[in-house]
Amino acid sequence: MNRDEIKGKVDKAKGYAKDKAGELIDDPELEAEGEIDRASGTARETFGKAKRKVKEGVEDVAEAADDDR
Repeated sequence: MNRDEIKGKVDKAKGYAKDKAGELIDDPELEAEGEIDRASGTARETFGKAKRKVKEGVEDVAEAADDDR
């Protein structure tokens, strides 16, 4: 897990908390802000996963190239 994945998970959790708090206190702005944070967190986490997969792929190619020598 890389920093983007972790930060995305934190943003999603923070957004969930804001969303629920907005529902409890009947604050649509806070609720909307929470939904935005959750969506942003999901996007960042997805980016982090993709970045990790690319890195793993590059490492696999490098290992394969070393094995061929």
